Amino acid sequence: MLYPIIFKPILKNILWGGADICPFKGIYPVQDGIGESWELSHVDGNYSIVDNGNLKGKSIDELISAYGKELLGEKVMERFGKTFPLLIKFIDAKDNLSIQVHPNDDLAKKRHNSFGKTEMWYVIKASEGAALYSGFSRQIDAGEYVKRVEDNTIMDVLQRYEVKEGDVFFLPAGRVHAIGSGCFIAEIQQTSNITYRIYDYNRKDAHGNGRELHTELAKDAIDYTISADYRTHYEQKKNDMVSLADCPYFSTNLLELEGDMERDFSALDSFVVYICMDGQATLCDDKGNELTLRRGHTALIPADTKRVTLASSSTVKLLETCITPVKT
Repeated sequence: MLYPIIFKPILKNILWGGADICPFKGIYPVQDGIGESWELSHVDGNYSIVDNGNLKGKSIDELISAYGKELLGEKVMERFGKTFPLLIKFIDAKDNLSIQVHPNDDLAKKRHNSFGKTEMWYVIKASEGAALYSGFSRQIDAGEYVKRVEDNTIMDVLQRYEVKEGDVFFLPAGRVHAIGSGCFIAEIQQTSNITYRIYDYNRKDAHGNGRELHTELAKDAIDYTISADYRTHYEQKKNDMVSLADCPYFSTNLLELEGDMERDFSALDSFVVYICMDGQATLCDDKGNELTLRRGHTALIPADTKRVTLASSSTVKLLETCITPVKT
């Protein structure tokens, strides 16, 4: 019988990584330089491993092979086959990440036989003055983009946002973006590891070499459409569900609870992922399973779960994500 699953984090030591991920997740001794914790991954070479219950030690790939639609949902399998369609991460940026873009499904399939990458960010915390980039600040075309990369002025036409806890950004494939130093975020994205690097601040490695840029590949992947505001605006509500993102690849809600809340998944036909960003809650499902969700935990609720009850004696903040049917 399937139950709410916690996976071992896959910690990534990266040059720009900070020191916040380990204490946030309760991992000691604290490791410095951890830029990412892959919480739930079906990316080749980075399969998540179960860390609780009778299935402890099994990989996400083994779970899908053994349980299929009971784990993922019938309609999810019809769309994505035996691939877990989301990659869940925590990201801690001590330094600026490169300016980048991801291809959409069609381009990623054609070039890399991969899914594209649409994603979203939730800012868990941010240093004073911390910022990120999302979209262009004014209209440009492919020709101007190439010229600005070549003469190091691409930053002049990117939209910069100073950020604080609770800020949300939805990033459809094709949108140019970057995380700035001092940002600690939760990232929900399609299962894809395809990134086109556009600009890296002319940084050099120990041998004096710059990182590879993908100027031409990115040129055709970029969506040059501009928006007046790339930030997601929402109203915070206690003890209620607040929608943050709803796209063909995932739907994400914010739950800020104090007390009990029941969630009914009987008509969903999808797994559900909970990311605990603050506080602690007890999760009970309709099969009699119980799980304590603490800050820094990510839990996978199998698709054959019909209902869960979340209970907390103090404020807990959760992201709730699932795959919803494509609207026709």
